[in-house]
Amino acid sequence: MTVTGSDRVDSLAPARLTAPATTPPAREGCSWWRDAVIYQIYIRSFADGNGDGVGDLLGVRTRLPYLRALGVDAVWITPFYPSPMADGGYDVADYCAVDPLFGTLGDFDALVAEAHTLGLRVIVDLVPNHTSDRHQWFTEALASEPGSAARERYVFRPGRGERGELPPNDWESVFGGPAWTRVVERDGQPGQWYLHLFDSAQPDLNWHNPWVREQFEQILEFWLDRGVDGFRIDVAHGMIKQAGLPDVGYSDQIAMLGSAVLPYFDQDSVHEIHRSWRRILDDYCGDRIAVAEAWAPSLERLAAYVRPDELHQAFNFHYLNTPWQATALRSVIDRSLRTAGLVGAPSTWVLSNHDVQRHVTRFGGGEDGQRRARAAALLMLALPGSAYVYQGEELGLEEVLDLPADLLQDPQRFRSGDGAGGRDGCRVPLPWNGANPPFHFTPLGIADGWLPAPAHWAARTVEAQWQDPDSMLGLYRAALRLRREHPALGDGTLAWAPSPDGTLVFGREPGFVCTVNTGAEPVELPVPGTPLLASGPFDVPSGRAVAVLPPDTTVWWLRSPSD
Repeated sequence: MTVTGSDRVDSLAPARLTAPATTPPAREGCSWWRDAVIYQIYIRSFADGNGDGVGDLLGVRTRLPYLRALGVDAVWITPFYPSPMADGGYDVADYCAVDPLFGTLGDFDALVAEAHTLGLRVIVDLVPNHTSDRHQWFTEALASEPGSAARERYVFRPGRGERGELPPNDWESVFGGPAWTRVVERDGQPGQWYLHLFDSAQPDLNWHNPWVREQFEQILEFWLDRGVDGFRIDVAHGMIKQAGLPDVGYSDQIAMLGSAVLPYFDQDSVHEIHRSWRRILDDYCGDRIAVAEAWAPSLERLAAYVRPDELHQAFNFHYLNTPWQATALRSVIDRSLRTAGLVGAPSTWVLSNHDVQRHVTRFGGGEDGQRRARAAALLMLALPGSAYVYQGEELGLEEVLDLPADLLQDPQRFRSGDGAGGRDGCRVPLPWNGANPPFHFTPLGIADGWLPAPAHWAARTVEAQWQDPDSMLGLYRAALRLRREHPALGDGTLAWAPSPDGTLVFGREPGFVCTVNTGAEPVELPVPGTPLLASGPFDVPSGRAVAVLPPDTTVWWLRSPSD
């Protein structure tokens, strides 16, 4: 017989999106985050509630029923704070307010209240490595003398050379070019240089200054008092710089990010900050959490961020960057589980986010990319620990590569020498329904989205896929429901089984097996039980106890009781 991806979802056929849906049962007790599926909302591009073409808090609130029906446990919302938007809101001008572009504090409070009513937790971004250059702290620093208390909030240094005309060291910006900008002092003369590991509009804070630490403790408490369930810590590895700010000694430093030791990232003293924040989180009821966006040169170094007295999770970028190849995937899965287990933490799994090319495109694009993305989704959601879903991956959205040049906004593109490498293509507004762009991203389609969606996304809207169990959205809904219902899925362990080259087979107790073929040819595998869900069609020849998995296919099985 031939088994298709839809054969398991007959009992999971999606109701109409407008119909009442049962609230997903909340994860009981503490440590909900150990196996949560967390949905990332890039706020500018999720849903526009007021018709100006830019996503906002009201838009998020109106779409919460969709996320409830999708089956996620929590949402992570990217920055919505007042900002000049030099870097999509990651240049914060006020940490305790809402930018009018996105709404008001009242809108935020209403969103949190409704999310909690629906059984969804809310995680917000915290951006502690740097502020906007429009933040009051920095404008006061520029207006003050070198060596003043205001300047000590940031990393100011005199330049090198006879007249201080050279940067203080050879550090490079993540976005390209030097990591230093020289200021003009009050007397009109060139003066000190300030550090910015990202854009020049994002000056780095001086975390050796107790005043800075006190301010951020108050910021944490401000949002915790408003009911947030946690924080995603932007650049969690970056606040502490090596004493003396030594030269790196080579160029193209950012190509080494996550694989080499750098004097401005992953310094041991950064963990003192995270321990102090963990104590604040533990003082609040409701199991509030912090998630590290941390690039570290090894999984062992990454595990240090999730020791029992530090943060709760750390993004597993080593997994995200692993190619669709069985040997490489098994290696990173094993190392991730082993190193996280050393400190008693869960591993996290992620395929895409707002900073990387969408994985459908990374996996080859077209039909190949879609097929591999479906298989990768089922693999990720079968692994022990927590998983992150970037908005639109459940729709099978690909990277948009042909955006009009005059609409591009990513500073990474502008600062790169060749104008490439920008992140706008993974941030195009979501298609909700209708036949034409912007697919009701805005109310009633009354305005264009801030970036244009391609016309062919008409086949990828939420509406177009909602009733189709064989769609990417149907696959995610079925997988998330099974993950919630099956006792083997979520936190725990796995056990590998022998399998041919190019394949992965592992079991999870009680009674679950996952089989994956990442190769280019069909593979025969022993049938381990009854199929639960498949990323695509596969064959179980009549009279034989084998399954034939086509290339780029994942199947979930309910193990036979006798096995």
